[in-house]
Amino acid sequence: MKKIIIAFSILLLIGCKSKKVIVTEPEPEKAKIEKINLSAVSENQKNKAYELGKRVLMTCNTSRFKPFNQSEATESVIKNTTEDRLTKTCTRFRQYYGTFIDLQLVEVYKNNFDKTTIFRYKALYSKKVANKELRVSMNQENKVSSIKSLDWITPFSM
Repeated sequence: MKKIIIAFSILLLIGCKSKKVIVTEPEPEKAKIEKINLSAVSENQKNKAYELGKRVLMTCNTSRFKPFNQSEATESVIKNTTEDRLTKTCTRFRQYYGTFIDLQLVEVYKNNFDKTTIFRYKALYSKKVANKELRVSMNQENKVSSIKSLDWITPFSM
């Protein structure tokens, strides 16, 4: 009986042996995304991001959207930016924020992880309660890889 208890004790100790866990620290967020000086970004890229972002928000005023083509946007953006989806969003935006006026470029960031350039615009609307942001991300091929509308928050966060 003592031999059985000793055998089970040894098996229990072997089974409970802790495994060595290797903990790797994640890269700091700041290393992935860095703010770029506005003058360091080419005028061509700034103009393209502005025009494409403005085209999306002008849909709210005109109810017409000229779809993106292959040279302007990635396939996923082309597929997801439909007139129906924009109409639903625009209905809500017009009700709360009024008529879209213009975009004001505030900051540009470089995402070193996926090699995109993020243009951060303040969207100006007729109602003063509007405090919206439009983010236009451009990939290395100078195509829109994402367009996102958010509430404006002064410190940048993904």
